[in-house]
Amino acid sequence: MPATPVDPATGSVYPVGLRLTGKRVVVVGGGQVAHRRVAGLLDARAVVTVVSPELTPALEALVEPGSVTWERRRYADGDLADAWYAVAATDDPDVNAAVTAEAESRRIFCARADDRSRSSVWTPAVGRVGDVVVSVHGGGDPQRAVGIRDAVLAGLTDGTVADTVSRPRDGQGSVVLVGGGPGDPGLMTVRGRQALATADVVLADHLAPQSLLASLPPHVEVVDASKLPRGRSMAQEQINALLVEHARAGKRVVRLKGGDPFVFGRGFEELEACAAAGVPVEVVPGVTSAIGVPGLAGVPVTHRGMTHEFVVVSGHVPPDHPASLVDWAALGRLRGTLVVLMGVETAPAIAAALVEHGRAADTPVAVVVDGASPAQRLYRTTLAGLGATIAEEGVRPPAVWVVGDVVGLGA
Repeated sequence: MPATPVDPATGSVYPVGLRLTGKRVVVVGGGQVAHRRVAGLLDARAVVTVVSPELTPALEALVEPGSVTWERRRYADGDLADAWYAVAATDDPDVNAAVTAEAESRRIFCARADDRSRSSVWTPAVGRVGDVVVSVHGGGDPQRAVGIRDAVLAGLTDGTVADTVSRPRDGQGSVVLVGGGPGDPGLMTVRGRQALATADVVLADHLAPQSLLASLPPHVEVVDASKLPRGRSMAQEQINALLVEHARAGKRVVRLKGGDPFVFGRGFEELEACAAAGVPVEVVPGVTSAIGVPGLAGVPVTHRGMTHEFVVVSGHVPPDHPASLVDWAALGRLRGTLVVLMGVETAPAIAAALVEHGRAADTPVAVVVDGASPAQRLYRTTLAGLGATIAEEGVRPPAVWVVGDVVGLGA
């Protein structure tokens, strides 16, 4: 709804945070505005009743599990009884005026969505970063408030607005296992960026978004915990020990990985080491390269009517290796999509095993190299031609390859 001009003489507000846990709140209206208000009220753990003949699908979805009580009718005088807070968000100005009048008579603060000048309370632009709540009033201009809020949230997320004093009260350190996504820093989660922005120590893999490390403040210690394919690497036991050591020294430690920490990332081993040492640990999932990299190259891992399944497999050892835990015979019979990670060197052997166990030799294959980076490259081939393509194109890790009919989409 368009903003209603507010007289500067009456436009001053007293900012306050309402603690509505367990308190009855009534929202009159069932449209998009009401849905946004209800979402915020549920975050505050209010007991929400919505009064409206109809609801948006998103609002109705909150009714079935019991998150919201729905009075399926028009508003009637008396609906605000025992409420602590009210919202008038219908598309009928007369109904909104009646709700506001009842709220005024009962001394209940009421936000009127269609006329800010007649509201006893203004809903600020709100954002959350961890346990920090950012709330902005824009002098009667909602768009101005949103712009300022977004700027503050962006600063808290990327570290340009520092939250350097947010530490546990007991001074105890902690570890956050962060999935950095497929490589592009823009694909890292907001929570991951927040954790990185407040870190004292960062143990980083070579597949993590490297540009983010360059932007860290000088006081942040960065430890190279890379594991190069069949090359130099830091032992996992040393990584575990460093996480515990720095956390016990009271540091906020981020273990920054590529992709998702629990998808062939040995993240759970690190979680177990921290837990055994009594170190608090948080897990921040990331966009796994198994899905993100093919998607960025225009290859979906599923498509309606084409595949009802996709399997992600590690190819770091060949099918005939005694350490292999993969049932390649079963994967050869698979009709859906197969995504292979860490499988450049072993690709010819894997392709041969899949064909041996039933997959057609002409099954399409897409090889994505240096995914989510400016150097990203896509090569299309088949299972029969995979080995030759990798050799001819000089494919080196990191690379993800995808097997299945989905590869032909968009070709």
